[in-house]
Amino acid sequence: MTKTIYQNIAELQARGESMALCTITAAQGSTPRHIGSKMLVFENGEFTGTVGGGELEHRVLDEAWVAIADGKPRKLNYSMTDPALGDPGVCGGQVEVFVEPLLPPQKIIVIGGGHVGKAVAHLAKWLGFRVAVSDDRAEFCTIEMNPDADEFYPVPMEELPNHVNINRQTYLILTTRGVSTDIPGLPVLLETRAAYIGVIGSRRRWSMTVKGLKEIGIENNKIERIHSPIGLELNAETPEEIAVSILAEIIMLRNAGSGKPMSSH
Repeated sequence: MTKTIYQNIAELQARGESMALCTITAAQGSTPRHIGSKMLVFENGEFTGTVGGGELEHRVLDEAWVAIADGKPRKLNYSMTDPALGDPGVCGGQVEVFVEPLLPPQKIIVIGGGHVGKAVAHLAKWLGFRVAVSDDRAEFCTIEMNPDADEFYPVPMEELPNHVNINRQTYLILTTRGVSTDIPGLPVLLETRAAYIGVIGSRRRWSMTVKGLKEIGIENNKIERIHSPIGLELNAETPEEIAVSILAEIIMLRNAGSGKPMSSH
């Protein structure tokens, strides 16, 4: 039996995948489909349902994939009169399509469940993120050690993408114990669509990490995705202060903030 659009939405949401629901919200005159017609667009380029086919549908699909990427809904208006003027059809009517991105909850994955990782998990949960903790040391990856986490992945960093869907709604925070952990673990994370990858440590540690990544063939454009030293400059010292610095950077980037004092605006 063919799945309904709503069944597809439920299954994709359960798997933590992104999609966009496109609905005809207004139609006048002769149009290919009526008000309420729906099309569900998947991130992998596939779709189900229709809003009319042809050039109209092609344009809506393009807008849907952009909506999945930027997370912003949009209202599209098309006249179906004269292709010579750029119209997507000749039916003679007008159609309005609402494109709604349906994205999974924003998730922070803390890799490294020690003192700083625990503080980051606590603050991230308070800020409304879904929180996962991963550590190759099983004793650091428990509800007792990190009571604010929703998920636990006691696996080596390089195996993490095999256990959790890392998408554009995912922020990776590496509060790891050193370069020897970061260099073998980062390459596979750089192949994901994570919205943010941050690595804790000093500038010297980061320069050593960069050197090691280049030695194993990681290209500069991939290394440039990584934020390190992680966080905003607050002269933070305690795990809790460091957590504030890290989460402040993530909120700044997510909301396109400047990071400047409000008094300077």
